[in-house]
Parts: sequence; C-alpha cells; structure tokens
Amino acid sequence: MIASHQTLLGEVRPLWHVVEDRVADNVSRTLEAFMASGISTPDLQGSTGYGYDDRGRLLLDTVVAEIMGTEAALVRAQWVSGTHAINTVLQSLAPTTRRLWVVSGPIYDTMEPILFDATNPLSLSARGIEVRYVNLQEWSSMPRGEPFADVVYIQRSRGYEPRPSWGRDEIIPLISIAHHHQALVVVDNCYGEFTDTEEPGHWGADLVIGSLMKNPGGGLAPTGAYVAGSQVLCKRVADQLFAPGIGGEVGPTGPYQRLLAQGWFMAPLIVGEAMMGGIYTAALFHRAGFEVDSLSPTKNDIVTAIRLGEARRVQVFCAAIQAHSPVDSHVTPVPWGMPGYADPIVMAAGGFVAGASLELSADAPMRDPYWVYLQGGLSRWHTIKAARAALMALVATD
Repeated sequence: MIASHQTLLGEVRPLWHVVEDRVADNVSRTLEAFMASGISTPDLQGSTGYGYDDRGRLLLDTVVAEIMGTEAALVRAQWVSGTHAINTVLQSLAPTTRRLWVVSGPIYDTMEPILFDATNPLSLSARGIEVRYVNLQEWSSMPRGEPFADVVYIQRSRGYEPRPSWGRDEIIPLISIAHHHQALVVVDNCYGEFTDTEEPGHWGADLVIGSLMKNPGGGLAPTGAYVAGSQVLCKRVADQLFAPGIGGEVGPTGPYQRLLAQGWFMAPLIVGEAMMGGIYTAALFHRAGFEVDSLSPTKNDIVTAIRLGEARRVQVFCAAIQAHSPVDSHVTPVPWGMPGYADPIVMAAGGFVAGASLELSADAPMRDPYWVYLQGGLSRWHTIKAARAALMALVATD
C-alpha cells in the first residue's frame, strides 16, 4: 500500500522539527567560524601553480578546523574522494603503526585493498602492519597485557552493511579506551557531517576525514576532501599528500575556492534537507511493508537503507530515481564492475557533480539480501517526488 502524501507529511513533520533544530545550531556555529576567520572577497579568487601564499585556502582550513572541533585542518581539491583522503591519512601513519584495528565492523568495499590486500605492495598489510577487525565484545573481553592497537579506525556510516550509523554514543567510549592505551583514533566521517551539533573532533578523535562530494561540500564543491586533527598529525598528512617539507604550504585552489567555501557554509542546511527527505522515504517504504534502517530524526548519516530482497527490485528502484534526476534523467543505470568493489554495483546518480552523494543518489551491491541505499537530496521535496515514483514503479512491476 502506498500511503498518501498528506498522511505521511502529518507523520514526519514532528520528526522534521527535530532535524530543523539541529540545522539551526549548525548554521550558527558554521557562521561563527566564518566570521572569526576574517575571510574576504579576494580570498575566494583561488590560486594557480604551486598555490603558495593562498590566504583563502589557509583561512578555509581554519574555518573547517573550528567546525570540526580540532586544532588544524586541510581542505584540498587535490583529493579526489574520501577513500583517497583516508588512504593518505593511513599511509602517513604507517611508519609508526604496527597494529591497526577496525572496530566499526565491515568497511566500505573501496577500503579493502588499502587495508587487507597483501598482494598489493602499497597496502598496509603488505607493509607489515597487522590489520584486523575487532568487535566490541572481543575488545571488552581482551586479556590484560595483550598488545593494543597503535591506530583505531572507525567508519561512522554503515557502508553496504545493515548496521546503524554511529554517533557520539558509540564513538566517545571507544575514543576513551583507545586513548587510555595511547592509540590514535581515526574517524571516517563520510555521510556524517552536520547530522549532529558536534563532530568527532569534539569527541576527541585524533583525525577526522570526509569527502566534499558528500555532506560538507554543500552540493557546490566539485571535488576534494578534508582532514582535520592535531597540528602535528595534519602536518604529517600534508607531507604525505604533497611532499615532506612542502606539505600544507601548497595546493592550488584554481576556480574552486569560492565553491569550496560556500559549500561548507551551505552544508548544514543541505544536510538537513537530505535528512528530512530520508525520513519521509523511510516512512513511505515502511508503510509499504519494506524493512528500512531507521525512522529516527537523530540518525548519524544521510543514508536511508531499504531492503528490497530481489536484484530486479533494486534495478527498478534505481532506474526510477535516475529518471527523476535533474541531470541524465534519460539514462537507465545498470550493474557494473566499479573499481574497488567486490560485487557489481548499480548506481543512480543524476546530479550536477558526477558522483556527488549529497545530491540525490541511490546505489546497491548486487548481492543478497539486496538492500538499496538512498542518500542525499539537495531538496527534501525532490527526494519525496523521486521516492514515491520509485515505490510506484516497484508496485507496478511486482
């Protein structure tokens, strides 16, 4: 059964109000960070060549550090994805890392070669680092005196797993234990920025990483990523990205500087739109009898997971989302072997920035039990229209 639009609006509007309160807080703290920075019109013009003395880049770094609750930050268009930035971070820590523990469960498919592929000489495993999953039960029952990790890695969002996304309640206790054992905590913050009024840096994380094609890009950033953390660790990351001794002093911003800065400013509002569209979508599919991940307005990412149960349904769903996209609406997505993924992936992504998942998109690995993951939506009303069309397409083909 497809619930009426007005009925669902009545159900979700009280949940939307909770999100809107968070948006208000996040807009306020973001504005305060920009105001304190002293950023001005000439700082938005960008730089070329090496990017030496780019005042706008330096000031945006300080803005992001303040937003993330850290000493320092790097915002660079030279990173092409969140995975690229995470790899830079982990490689920068590799010389002093003997053991790395992943404590948030199975990671994104694209992270597997970086961590576990011993046949690739550039992976952490091939460099002699012991990388393993450590679940919370194993952690709590670990014998006294057993060697602890040097780096604890936390993936905030679920990836292609049905588990809930993680927030302060899950992450703060892990940081406390890790720091007790002098371990560094690295948080993959992708899909999680601005879903709370604080970030992992406020909770004590040593390094926080995210993609600008997701939440903090605000739907405007055409590429890039950020890393935020302590001054010492951010310098190591910058040296790894560019070269030792050069590090954070370079990185031309080209024509992107205004878009990066404006994206960060808009991000709290747009993340709120994505969350409210996701709440409606979850309620819609729950009413229709599908299993969904959560109806909570305080979830910790912008992803809505729906269990469709059949490969055919996944393709129908993604085709409907693509057909209701502002760009490439005439295209039909089909599963294909995307680089870094173990299974064929079908992806609806008709946005203005290729691959940007703060814009409305949907993707799924073609494997049982066939969950599809809807994320983003620059406008809740676009998400609602596309989600209702996807459900109608499923009903028509069942």
